[in-house]
Amino acid sequence: MAIRPIVITGNPVLHRPAAKVTEFNDELRALIADMYETMDEAHGVGLAAPQIGVGLRIFTYGFDNDDGVPARGVIVNPALTAGKISEVAPDPDEESEGCLSVPGYSWPLKRADWIRVAGQDENGDPLAFEANGWFARVMQHEYDHLDGKLYVDRLNTKWGKKARKAIKQEQWSNDSTWLPGEDEDPFGH
Repeated sequence: MAIRPIVITGNPVLHRPAAKVTEFNDELRALIADMYETMDEAHGVGLAAPQIGVGLRIFTYGFDNDDGVPARGVIVNPALTAGKISEVAPDPDEESEGCLSVPGYSWPLKRADWIRVAGQDENGDPLAFEANGWFARVMQHEYDHLDGKLYVDRLNTKWGKKARKAIKQEQWSNDSTWLPGEDEDPFGH
């Protein structure tokens, strides 16, 4: 197992759809182990493979929930069905999201309060569950990464403008990364 550098917005792998996983083998399980270790060291609640530069449809999560779903898991080749998203403006105090690939920032975003996820585990066996509230938000956030979207791409006009300005000021390039456990924690954990 190894902690991998997290790529930052601007890197092309974050902005294109990831490829379906077709082989379930020891190499895949090693990648997943690295993802868990990287997610934990970064104090994240989720990590998608594109965030460590791997363009595959995989994400890990670590989030206590009331949905009867294990608090830690991996989903390979997920499909997601989301409930309705409210048209009410997001509440900055209750609905702000952050992302390991936009380190140090968070902005409010509306998400569906309910989702259904189906996919496979690390062995290729099917899995499916429903998630609510913040757990549903985590699932949607990580799933977006697999489609080449960051949460900042979904912000409303007001918050999107602030995000674009902050990202521009950071001058992140196509090869910008940060290494959890070695670099300063951008979220102050």
